[in-house]
Amino acid sequence: MINTYLMNDVKSRSDSSGVESPSDRLSARTSTYTRRENRLASLSKTEDDSASKDYKKLYEDALTENEKLKSRLQDSKQELTKIRSQLDRVTQKQDRISERSTVFESEKREKEALEKTVSDMEEELKTPSVRFRYQP
Repeated sequence: MINTYLMNDVKSRSDSSGVESPSDRLSARTSTYTRRENRLASLSKTEDDSASKDYKKLYEDALTENEKLKSRLQDSKQELTKIRSQLDRVTQKQDRISERSTVFESEKREKEALEKTVSDMEEELKTPSVRFRYQP
């Protein structure tokens, strides 16, 4: 049955003698090839359309992700600036305390030296080694 169909198809393509000419075979192949190429081209166009849509979606997703990351980076930079500021204030406070303790220590030593000098002077006054004579 199928062979009969194919034979009839071949006969319809051939000339009146029932033999297919080489030019007919070439044109049949060319038209088949053209139809196949057109079909593949239309398929690839739909694939290209879907692929370009996929690329567009991927691009939009990447942009969204980049914006989120930029926002997080900006927040981190602000937090870092805040923490550095706090660290600077604490460091300055410790420096002032350190300076105060240094000043306090030097003032304490100076006070002790002055107290010793006053004490020595008081001792000298209590025990006069030379008496003053009053000569009018």
